Amino acid sequence: MQRALRLLEAASRHPAGAPAKLLARQARLPLPTAYHLLRTLAHEGYLRREKGVFVLGDALDRLGPVGGAVQHRRDELEGSLEHWRDAIGVPVYFAVYREGEIDITGIADAPHAPAVREWAEFRATGHAHALGQCLLGQLDDAALLDHLDRYPVRPLTPHSVPDRRALLDRLAARGCADPVIERQEYAVGTVCAAIPIATGAGSATGPGSGSDVAAAMAISLPLDQEERLLPAIEQLRTGIGRLLGSLASSISI
Repeated sequence: MQRALRLLEAASRHPAGAPAKLLARQARLPLPTAYHLLRTLAHEGYLRREKGVFVLGDALDRLGPVGGAVQHRRDELEGSLEHWRDAIGVPVYFAVYREGEIDITGIADAPHAPAVREWAEFRATGHAHALGQCLLGQLDDAALLDHLDRYPVRPLTPHSVPDRRALLDRLAARGCADPVIERQEYAVGTVCAAIPIATGAGSATGPGSGSDVAAAMAISLPLDQEERLLPAIEQLRTGIGRLLGSLASSISI
């Protein structure tokens, strides 16, 4: 039962779903054991399998306050992101780095403000997008190097950071509170900006902080609207204080 609960706790951190391998790692379980328990939890309705990932199931309602609290935090985060999507007119993203992985836990977009299509796995290409660079820049040296050992730097477009050394130099040169600006490094024709989030929930605040937990928000725009990028990310950063409560609780989603 303890192992099953650990898997449910891991799944609750990923509103958009997570693959079995990631859940097994976060629950610190051998993969065969995790597969067996995930199938059982899905059979009982506590999880659902959708397009190769596991998401929380309706049976969690039977757990009363626990399932309700998770859903409340998720709804609060979604409402916050939707507010800023509508206020600024851009897609808004929220992500955390925990237990060695980049996890995009919320995206608010709209037909007039579509999100960037995930053509290369966000989790494995943090060096190439603004959210990932913002998260990696908040890690201590050991956590950062461990991540890059597992997810080597490789160019995704002609504009991407070319190698590990160049990425480390870029991260070291950026101030810990400065926005990360990324131009066509993940997707040609798209520009993005990200800001670090200090949630007070154990998130790192800069290189050498000794933490491997971090949080960030980002926006994206088509290249032909690049002039809107800096004013939009500044508007988000100025108003971010209103979001800190829901963002801090979102670390545990």
